[in-house]
Amino acid sequence: MKEFEKKATRQSYGEELVCLGRINPKVVVLDADLSGATKTNLFAKKFPKRFFDIGIAEQDMMGTAAGLATCGNIPYASTFAVFAAGRAYDQIRTSICYPKLNVKICATHAGITVGEDGATHQMLEDINLMRGLPNMKVMSTSDDVQTRWAVEEIAKIEGPVYLRLSRLATPILYDESQKFEFGKGVQWGDGTDATVFATGVTVAEALKAKEQLAKENIHIRVVDIHTIKPIDEEIILRSAQETKQLVTVEDHSVIGGLGAAVSDVLSMKYPKKVKRLGIQDCFGKSGNAVELMHAFQIDQEAIVKAVKES
Repeated sequence: MKEFEKKATRQSYGEELVCLGRINPKVVVLDADLSGATKTNLFAKKFPKRFFDIGIAEQDMMGTAAGLATCGNIPYASTFAVFAAGRAYDQIRTSICYPKLNVKICATHAGITVGEDGATHQMLEDINLMRGLPNMKVMSTSDDVQTRWAVEEIAKIEGPVYLRLSRLATPILYDESQKFEFGKGVQWGDGTDATVFATGVTVAEALKAKEQLAKENIHIRVVDIHTIKPIDEEIILRSAQETKQLVTVEDHSVIGGLGAAVSDVLSMKYPKKVKRLGIQDCFGKSGNAVELMHAFQIDQEAIVKAVKES
């Protein structure tokens, strides 16, 4: 796989918020004392009257975002995923999803790739929590280009959206000509030996595995599932019918995440075995992000092994 420029999707998020702010005056941004890390500080510098630092009060931030939405604004509420989906779950459920308010929850620092911050800050359950909420849509972007598209796209979608972003700098996989569609996966290649469904930081790992396997005459396709809810049933079913093996890989618990979402579709419409790579019902640990991906078996090597063993 050729060398790609790398960029963290949280940085892409912050930069695209500024662009969105220029063209959409309804956009307001909230943060919970982490704007330097979530990169919402970029928006704050350009539009100080449309930025609200609520402080270390994530639950209050979600309630405030809900109130701003009732006034016709489009609030983007940001903090680390562990605080957004975890600490403020009740407020998201009752104050945002139940009344179906137009709030965009953009959570950075998701997954074990938070790295050295350790298990307490490595949110591995947020997709599970958010996709279980009525009225909530869930996205997990894989690179800079896709994230910039998603930040603008969710402003057009009425109702709650959860956008999952990473701390780790990841390869920029797409060019500016790439067309995305909400709710539709992106297929790389047309191999028939296996399909690897990936999301977020694991897409690049799946593409590296695809290249390595091709050298061994094993030809797979990679499907980038950037929208987890609503999920692209068509591409899942077509891949299940056209390829011999199915693998999912995610920087998230295997319970309730991408693998579960894919399996939900197949169990109802085309039963087929799925090998699920992810965090195996345990907490993370402190360490280098790349080393953690290897230790928890969600990297290139683990994907290659899964394809061969499936």
